[in-house]
Amino acid sequence: MELLSSQNIQDYLESTHFIDWKSPAILEQVKRISQELSQPEQIAKACFLFVRDEIKHSWDHQLNPVTCRASDVLTHKTGFCYAKSHLLAALLRANGIPAGLCYQRLTISNDQPPFCLHGLNAIYLPDHGWYRVDARGNKPGVDAQFCPPTEQLAFPIISEGEQDFATIYAEPLPLITELLESAASYQEVAERLPDAVTLNNHRPYDA
Repeated sequence: MELLSSQNIQDYLESTHFIDWKSPAILEQVKRISQELSQPEQIAKACFLFVRDEIKHSWDHQLNPVTCRASDVLTHKTGFCYAKSHLLAALLRANGIPAGLCYQRLTISNDQPPFCLHGLNAIYLPDHGWYRVDARGNKPGVDAQFCPPTEQLAFPIISEGEQDFATIYAEPLPLITELLESAASYQEVAERLPDAVTLNNHRPYDA
């Protein structure tokens, strides 16, 4: 059961400071991705695969600079999970497909504390409603796919203290954007990964 941070679906289509889909680079990329596609589900899958496979995860690939705005993620072809979710939202919105941002609380390694927030997306598909995807990038042990109505995310909730948060946000959480905009390197982001046991106006995704 999902919660929406805004009841106005238009908010999940807006071009904003961080999800800046009206930037020329994103509009050009949208043309390349979706020029031969017509159905929302086909377009959504193509956008997902592009971000998952063509944008490198900053920690996995040890890459700078730290990106946050969707257009910067596209320009530099790298980002943490949060930044990649901003780009996917931008590509989807540019195609007229409502898209929001979701978060999980996960262990950082070895299924043991400490924890951090993980960023992913929810897409509104006409045949399925809101559908979550995770474009952080696959690697051994991580196999996120686009296969509605089934969710196949990068990380299942398996350890005590981990949690799916229900809210689908129209805009990124400030604690995420503040971190990404202030960190000087991918190492600094890794050292400062945010955690939240509970977030205001949240409840577990499966509540």
